[in-house]
Parts: sequence; C-alpha cells; structure tokens
Amino acid sequence: MEDNVKEISEVTTPQSQAMFDIEKEHKKQKIQGIVKNVFVYAFLTICAVFAFLPFFWMFISSIKTEMEYRDPTGSFFPDKAMWVNYTAVLKQTNNSGASFIQILVNTLIVGFTSTLIGLVIIIITAYALARMNFKGKNLLFSIMLGTMMIPGEMYTITNYITVSPANLGWSNSYTVLIVPFLVSVYYIYLMRNNFMQIPNSLYQAAKVDGLSDMGYLVKVMIPLTAPTLISITLLKFIGTWNSYIWPRLVNLEQWQMITNWVTKGFTDRDGMVYEKMVEMFGAENAVNYGKSETLNTLKMAAVCIVSLPLFVLFIFCRKYIMHGVSKSGTKG
Repeated sequence: MEDNVKEISEVTTPQSQAMFDIEKEHKKQKIQGIVKNVFVYAFLTICAVFAFLPFFWMFISSIKTEMEYRDPTGSFFPDKAMWVNYTAVLKQTNNSGASFIQILVNTLIVGFTSTLIGLVIIIITAYALARMNFKGKNLLFSIMLGTMMIPGEMYTITNYITVSPANLGWSNSYTVLIVPFLVSVYYIYLMRNNFMQIPNSLYQAAKVDGLSDMGYLVKVMIPLTAPTLISITLLKFIGTWNSYIWPRLVNLEQWQMITNWVTKGFTDRDGMVYEKMVEMFGAENAVNYGKSETLNTLKMAAVCIVSLPLFVLFIFCRKYIMHGVSKSGTKG
C-alpha cells in the first residue's frame, strides 16, 4: 500500500510542479503588464499636461485684469474672473474702425465659400484624373505633382503682382482671398487615389443601370470616399480660418481675416494702463510703457474665441481628421 502511494506521488509531483511554474509565470507577466501600463499612462499624462498648459494659460490670462496679467510674479488663477473681457472683445475696433464682428463675418464668408467651391473643383478634377481617359492625362498629373515641390513663398509675390490694382485689381475684396487658393494639388492627389481604389466593376454595374458619369460620381464614388472627403473639408476650412500672411499682404484692415485682427485690434487708446503703471511704479519707472499700450487680456480673450470653433471641429471630427487620409475608398 505504501509503495503504491509513493509511486502515485512520484508521478503527480512533476505535473503539479509544472502547473505551479505556469501559474507563477502568469502572475509575473501580469504584474509586469500592470507596471508597464502605469509607466505608459503616467508618461502620457505628463505629456498631456504639458500640451494642455499653454491653452490653460491662455484661458486664465483672458479672464484676468490687465494689471494682474502684467504682475511679474504671475499666478495660475485670477483673483477675480473678468468675464467682461469677452464682452469687451466683441465691442472692440481696430485702428481703422473695423470691429471684431465685421472681421469674423469676413472670415466666415471666405472660409465657407472657399471650402465649398474648392471641394467641387477637387472632386471633379480627381474624378477626371482617376476614371476618364484622355491624351496627356498622366503628363498633366505629373506636372501637377511637380508643383507640390515649389514652396508657397515662391509664388506669393507673383500672385500679389497678378491681383494688384495695376493688373486684375482684386485688392480689398473677398475675391482676392478666395480665388488664388481654390485649387489644392495635394487634396486632388488624395481624392484621386481614393477614387482609384473603387473597383471598376461598380462603374460597369452603374453603367448597366443607366447611370451617367456624373450620377456615378454623386451616387457611388462620393459616398464611398466620405471619410476622406470630410477630412479634406475640415482641413481646408481650418487652413482658411488660420490664413494670416496673404490677407495682410493684399487687403486693408477692413477686409482682413480674424487672425490679422487679433494681432492688431487691442490698444489702450485712453492711456488707462499707463496711468495705472504710473500709480504703481511712479512716472520715472513707467517710461518703458507707452501711453497706448496693448491690452493683452483682451487679446487672449480674442484668441480663445477664435480658437473655439477649431477645438469644437477637432473634438467632434477628430476621427476623420486622423484617419481620413489613410482610409480605403471601399467599404464592406
């Protein structure tokens, strides 16, 4: 009897030992995974804090008083939230008398018009390059891609001379802000590649059903490439919204964009900031401050207002912006 028990123990012990080793290794891997995730999420949290900090400082600065903003010690939280700064921004005018609302309307008109017309041109051109056969198509597409190698600064002066009063005379108008940048070769290239991923069998089936080329484009190709199209729409609108150099170059202040107005639209014309500086530091120590100081808190409030639409677009449409470029043109 004792010999049988000994034999059984000798047989079962290696299996039990193996099971114990597997369980121990599993616990070890689980602990390593937890530690790894803790470090990864801690690192990402730190990166997120540093990335968010400038926006937090911008917002906090927008609800401070001007004197508190100029305090050398600085503070992360204001003594009293000055929400009236946002109301003051909407009532501000720049040196030429253009109001914030007027410049905002200019930006919205240019943004929506440029985006809509540009999308039509992009879709039609991409469709022609992807599905239609005509002589010189490949050469034309190669030349278009070649223009992407030219920096935008190289043709800024040429565009300026073209639209100047001596030639087309488009200065100080919406036309000069919309027309020169309707065509984007990169977006045409992107849509063309997405259109070419759609199988030819769909086109043949659509022709059998009696669809025209335009009907096939509208009812088949555009719906299948909707993620990329939405991404292009958002990026094009954001690019127009952030336009700075070109509007400032070709138009007077009344016809410029919102980013131009934010940099020049907040000045203490009454000298109230200078008077406060004299009270706080004395006239001899306030010589470094002009009698027409920039109102930085209002400028920060204006930046928050200008940035808000872009934040909203990114929050609700980030998956299209992130993945639209790489999505396939087919579904299912």
